[in-house]
Amino acid sequence: MLKAFEDLSTPLVADACLRVDVPLRIAPSGIGAVVSGHRIAGRALPVRHYGSVDVFLEAFGAAEQGDVLVIDNGGRSDEACVGDLAVLEAEAAGVVALVVWGLHRDTSELREIGLPVFSYGNYPSGPVRLDEREPEALTTARFGPHLVSAEDVVFGDEDGVLFVPAPRVEEVLTTAHEIRRTEREQALMIRAGETLRKQTSFDDYLARRTADPSYTFRQHLRRTGGAIEE
Repeated sequence: MLKAFEDLSTPLVADACLRVDVPLRIAPSGIGAVVSGHRIAGRALPVRHYGSVDVFLEAFGAAEQGDVLVIDNGGRSDEACVGDLAVLEAEAAGVVALVVWGLHRDTSELREIGLPVFSYGNYPSGPVRLDEREPEALTTARFGPHLVSAEDVVFGDEDGVLFVPAPRVEEVLTTAHEIRRTEREQALMIRAGETLRKQTSFDDYLARRTADPSYTFRQHLRRTGGAIEE
């Protein structure tokens, strides 16, 4: 999956989701990689955290090579829920990355381990609570307003993290590659002196919009073959 994502980015995947009517499910702003430049792509392995590492160890028993552990810690800012031992155990289970709706700790050790970890940031203390476990602890994870399951694929890079339903991934990635080709061509043309306004027949758009105020730029782009905005 990471190879299929190799030449793409989360903005391109997001635009492709819009193009093929896949609902956008993007992690809240602020979720980023511990090590800048890390990229992730893989099937979601969801887990909900209640204050103890045992739920992670149980989840690893069902892990498949290439999975991304998606941790629901409620977006808490008062505790870190993963550190070096949990990340090392994840790596041993075949997990290729962790995405945390919350915080991490042991930052220096995580950098040394090298397994991609995405979170809101670091915090020195682990949990001092033990909450009651929900029946969905190993089947779904909340991530901001979204619910993530093993039927989802996770993509992440320096622009953020998003979730795509597994049955739609091939369609979304194919469309993302098409958008990338169009955008690269447009960028080369701008550098060669042909402005984006000229490429998109922007004066024609303004004239059409004057005649028909309901005519949108996105409609115009679809007619002219431009890729910006979606």
